[in-house]
Amino acid sequence: MSLGKSRLEEDTQIDMTPMLDVVFILLIFFVVTAAFVDETAIDLQHQPPSTKAASEKSDDILFQVGANNDISLDGRRVDVRSVRANVERLRASNREAKVIISTDSRAQTETYIRIADQARAAGVEDVVLTTR
Repeated sequence: MSLGKSRLEEDTQIDMTPMLDVVFILLIFFVVTAAFVDETAIDLQHQPPSTKAASEKSDDILFQVGANNDISLDGRRVDVRSVRANVERLRASNREAKVIISTDSRAQTETYIRIADQARAAGVEDVVLTTR
């Protein structure tokens, strides 16, 4: 009779090893996939407003982008392909000039990125974004 009692105790035990293996595999899966998620955003640095407006400085290069993504420099309309040449020409007289891109809030981000890329290709590392 004691033989049947011990067999009954062995049958009631649950082996947790397979369940723990599955939990660890899921944990590893989520850790690995979370590490490869890339966020697509523009990294902006906010500066406190200064006493002089950015457009009042005569030594900076100011591009204005309208709501329909038209680009203007010094009141004249320019194409995005001519941004680099204009920046190089204006930087020839002042090597410390930075590029300020003043955009309308309805303008596309792509326009800002294309202007900033052209300015960096011209050798300007300090590109500032302002919005109206």
